[in-house]
Amino acid sequence: MKRLLTVTALVLVAPVLAGSSPPQTVKRVGMVIELDADKIPEYKALHADSNPGVRDLLSKYNIRNFSIFLREIGGRWYEFGYYEYTGDDYEGDMARLDAEPRNKEWLKVCDPMQIPLPGEESWAVMEQVY
Repeated sequence: MKRLLTVTALVLVAPVLAGSSPPQTVKRVGMVIELDADKIPEYKALHADSNPGVRDLLSKYNIRNFSIFLREIGGRWYEFGYYEYTGDDYEGDMARLDAEPRNKEWLKVCDPMQIPLPGEESWAVMEQVY
């Protein structure tokens, strides 16, 4: 039993002794925007797994698990987007992503397909409640 406790203690403290960094904080982001119903097929094709789009840029700037969901509500189509940010300079990383020429070109194609909610200019970031 003493040997088991010693091994367990070593497993628990080994990362501390090895100088590992503390657990990374994850910023969760949910957002919503309307999608022009006539553009749904084109939008889906742009975001298909076979089209790499700007996925590599998202990873470069610490965005993980990016997902977009589509739902019809009252005859209008809405997208719900979700991602996790794992870096330590959110504002800086978002500014660098916005400055990427390929990202700018991507948004020139996608943005006209979307209809911001009233009072918004683009995706409306949602409050996380749980």
